[in-house]
Amino acid sequence: MTNAQAETRPAAQGLELEVRTAAARAGVTWIGYRVPMVAGPRQMCCFDSMADRADTCCGMCRLESGSGVTMSTGSSVPAGNSLNGRGSRIALEPASEVIVLARLEAGTVGRVRTFTPDCDIDAAGLTVVWFTGVKPDDSVAWLSSIVLAAPDSGDQHERAGKTAIAAIALHNVPAADRALETFVAPARPEWLRADTAFWLGSARGDAGARILARMIADDPSEKVRDKVTFGLSVSKSPSALATLLNTARNDQSRKVRGQALFWLAQRAGKEALATITGAIDNDPDTDVKKKAVFALSQLPRDEGVPKLIDVARANRNPEVRKQAMFWLGQSNDPRAVKFFEDILLKK
Repeated sequence: MTNAQAETRPAAQGLELEVRTAAARAGVTWIGYRVPMVAGPRQMCCFDSMADRADTCCGMCRLESGSGVTMSTGSSVPAGNSLNGRGSRIALEPASEVIVLARLEAGTVGRVRTFTPDCDIDAAGLTVVWFTGVKPDDSVAWLSSIVLAAPDSGDQHERAGKTAIAAIALHNVPAADRALETFVAPARPEWLRADTAFWLGSARGDAGARILARMIADDPSEKVRDKVTFGLSVSKSPSALATLLNTARNDQSRKVRGQALFWLAQRAGKEALATITGAIDNDPDTDVKKKAVFALSQLPRDEGVPKLIDVARANRNPEVRKQAMFWLGQSNDPRAVKFFEDILLKK
């Protein structure tokens, strides 16, 4: 971090008390610390800076005025130039820690931000109190208090509550799973359950997949369960795919079944294809059948186009056949052109 009025203090009294002490200062104060991060090739820096080359991460991130944080989970990050012209660091190994920073003013946490250590941060001359020796479980507990105190809308909702959920999900401790599980209890607000569902899938592995499976079965809100299908689709856990397949086949809500089919198409694979075609043949709802046809259009062409042609030729439901023809017309695939030629020549 550069351009900061930096202080370093041990978190000897516990994180919550240390933050309260820092928050009592006049004006704006940022606090920060590091904790172990869940495994995976993550690079987190700002929307307002890009890497200079594919094997580098991040440029200079403006702490106070930066618009957000972008996360890369692949082996490369977008190409471009950092806005301030500073050089970028080369990330030789995946980060094993996450930096948590929080903006304090008038005794309130107004913003939470997370970065990996390979992101250069410009503090714009502000006071930054850096805590050492922070216990990860203490961090989860403190961040949880921010989440649960967040309003249902507004800047604090977006910049503190929602980002604190992400920060918790990145902690490499079981306490993070327990905290996230409390956020998805049916009595919690819908926004909190829905946002948590994404991070359970994105960052929490098998434990997250188990919680998502309970949510898709038990959450009373169709809107939330719709979001759970996305969380399942981004999970790397094998059990998440099994849950998504079951949801596409058996969920009581046609909207949720349709969303599950959509996300299955992004996963592709033989199991996904069988479930999608099964929905076209067997789902009792025409809208779900049409969504399944759309899902076919999202598959790799060699899988999707032949199936679309089969549906357009032989399905008994005229709305479903019409939908298949529409997506064939959008495909620009020679097999689709031949199919339409055959139809026209028969007239």
